[in-house]
Amino acid sequence: MSPWKNNRITPAQIVIAGFLLLILCGAALLTLPFATRDGAGASFGDALFTATSATCVTGLVIHDTYTYWSAFGQLVILVLIQIGGMGVVTMAMAISMFTGRRIGLKQRFVLQESMAAPQMGGVVRMTGFILRATLLLESLGAVVMALRFIPLFGFVKGVWFSVFHAVSAFCNAGFDLMGGAAPYSSLTAFAGDPLVNLPIMALITVGGIGFFVWGDIREHGLRFHAYRLQTKMVLTVSLALILLPAAYFYFYEFSQPQWAGMTGGERVWAALFQSVTPRTAGFNTVELTRYESPSVLVTILLMLVGGSSGSTAGGVKTTSLLLLFLCVRSSVQNRDSVQAFRRRLPPEVIRNTITILTLYVLLFLTGGTLISCIEGVSLSAALFESASAIGTVGLSLGMTGGLGPASRLILILLMYFGRVGGLTMLYAVASRRPPALSRLPQEKIAVG
Repeated sequence: MSPWKNNRITPAQIVIAGFLLLILCGAALLTLPFATRDGAGASFGDALFTATSATCVTGLVIHDTYTYWSAFGQLVILVLIQIGGMGVVTMAMAISMFTGRRIGLKQRFVLQESMAAPQMGGVVRMTGFILRATLLLESLGAVVMALRFIPLFGFVKGVWFSVFHAVSAFCNAGFDLMGGAAPYSSLTAFAGDPLVNLPIMALITVGGIGFFVWGDIREHGLRFHAYRLQTKMVLTVSLALILLPAAYFYFYEFSQPQWAGMTGGERVWAALFQSVTPRTAGFNTVELTRYESPSVLVTILLMLVGGSSGSTAGGVKTTSLLLLFLCVRSSVQNRDSVQAFRRRLPPEVIRNTITILTLYVLLFLTGGTLISCIEGVSLSAALFESASAIGTVGLSLGMTGGLGPASRLILILLMYFGRVGGLTMLYAVASRRPPALSRLPQEKIAVG
């Protein structure tokens, strides 16, 4: 029986199963002999880690993508990134639309849940818009980067590099093919290059603000007052999380002695890039191991926040961060409701936000602590790795490749949880209860 027709399977379970199946298929393909440059094929453990990282658009790697994987292996990784970034259900619906198959009510409901759509009406039409916009934006990014990569690498290799990095950036994956010059170097050779920095940052940002924010902007243009509440919140927080960390990196981190060799232009580009990429792309144009301790902490916090709901990014999401501050403001002002942009937010939204934040923080701390104990590394380095995994970022302080099987399994689970989402996991395992016919007595307790 098709899962679409099985009413006992919830949309959350379909999403979880879809990502798991895609990971296993990708891992199987990466174990094939011709998937690696040496022709020996990857071990299942290495293939599973890489397939999980690509499908969950994370970017953590245990082998340099360019020097270890063959052209076939790189293509498999790129396909996993594209499907994982757009969402398994979204891509399945796209195939159904392309083949002319009818999209039933159950399929529309699953699509609404997987895309975090506000309503079921129009989700199929919205899917078509998302696919067209994705193709257009990735193509534009590839064209701009081709102006730099074709002169450097030749036509065929330059085009492949441009397409790969455009898809990886838009899907907030962080995989790169720059290991030919120096393994694991990411984009450090292009620290001050606008033809690489600008399209990468633009694709990361657009991919991370959410599909329905696009639709709102398409419908209302630049009329901010006409946007939905979610769009207003996403754009406000996203702008703040670009400008404020960029100012910090420019005035503090890149004024330190270890960066004395950078030009003024490189400092500006590096500050902007390192502000954008932790949410949640995973590219880097500077060596993160040279960071000051406060900058490591700032990066961890940015990785945990991530992008926005219904996007290619992970993390607890920008709306959750703003809701946390709005809850604090509501308590300070002694209001009986949480408000934003002259709108009152329902209690279930606040409850879901608290649940998500609690789950992410607990898993982040647990994963980092376990890795620190198992590997004998500093807690800050382990927490950085843990935040990168659960935030589906891909940044690392250089310890991913040297981790043992147990620590890799922890990162795999964190990446999977981070991409599928906390609420989706809870909805998938929670039993469906009928609405309560009565309520228990209420009693206040002292807090604070």
